[in-house]
Amino acid sequence: MAITVVGSVAFDSIETPAGKKDRCLGGAATHFSLAASFFTDVRVIAVVGEDFGPEQEAVFKKRNIDIQGIERAPGKSFFWEGSYLDNLNEAKTHITDLNVFASFEPKIPEAYRDSEFLFLANIDPVLQRRVRNEMPDVKLVAGDTMNYWIKDHRPALLQMLKGLDILLINDTEARMLAGNNNLVQAARGVLNLGPHTLVVKHGEYGATAFFSRNSFAPKGEGLEPHPFRAPALPLEEVVDPTGAGDSFAGGFFGYLASQRELTPATFRRAMFYGSVMGSYAVERFGTERIQALTRKEIDDRFILFRELTHLD
Repeated sequence: MAITVVGSVAFDSIETPAGKKDRCLGGAATHFSLAASFFTDVRVIAVVGEDFGPEQEAVFKKRNIDIQGIERAPGKSFFWEGSYLDNLNEAKTHITDLNVFASFEPKIPEAYRDSEFLFLANIDPVLQRRVRNEMPDVKLVAGDTMNYWIKDHRPALLQMLKGLDILLINDTEARMLAGNNNLVQAARGVLNLGPHTLVVKHGEYGATAFFSRNSFAPKGEGLEPHPFRAPALPLEEVVDPTGAGDSFAGGFFGYLASQRELTPATFRRAMFYGSVMGSYAVERFGTERIQALTRKEIDDRFILFRELTHLD
């Protein structure tokens, strides 16, 4: 089943304790689509400038990702420069040049309209909602956001959230969105805003899923469904954490889209596959590790993740 993802395709310059990489391929839609492509068909809606050429196209085409929805516009592509020298869990932004992304108006190709899954990557919630409304027949909708939209564009974000089945954000964003520092209470507050399921990413500590009564999580009679925690793999070296969250989302949502039924067991496995893809993404700069990845490596690490959770 195909996923359509709308988001950014960009160039990143990144510095970490492991070194520095200039103008590597990045953007939320890029990291998401590469990770998801190991599980199902992926279609991308984005905008790029004249600096996006055959070399960058080849990265998507090698994974059979449909890029007819990537618009070419005069000018330069979205560019971000940042560093993780003080804290690998928090990027310090030095430059953000929106360039052609500043006037991005998502255009949905006719061939994309039969997509059964839709992922709204981190962009203006007005645009996210517009795409959601133009694809009313999708089976499942997931999305992402960030502190900027939560703080400065809250009314538009709240409208967008009503159209989501699953929201994926980090723990700081969940607390900010709900206005509550207790994560469990914050999760309940976020679920009251519209999504049936909330996936909270904890970076190097894994991810936790919280469910409403309307989700497909297991629950007892009259009881709220229990949260589910997926672990993170302890890594000896983290080279670049930039695309980890989007790669997690790609592995998670890609696996869901590859399954015939959305069951509690399917969802739990999807959380683990999300963690697998996030763990690989950080091993090299930009998309380098995911580009070189094989499905066998993914499944081998999935087994390792399962073994981490065994008590006996």
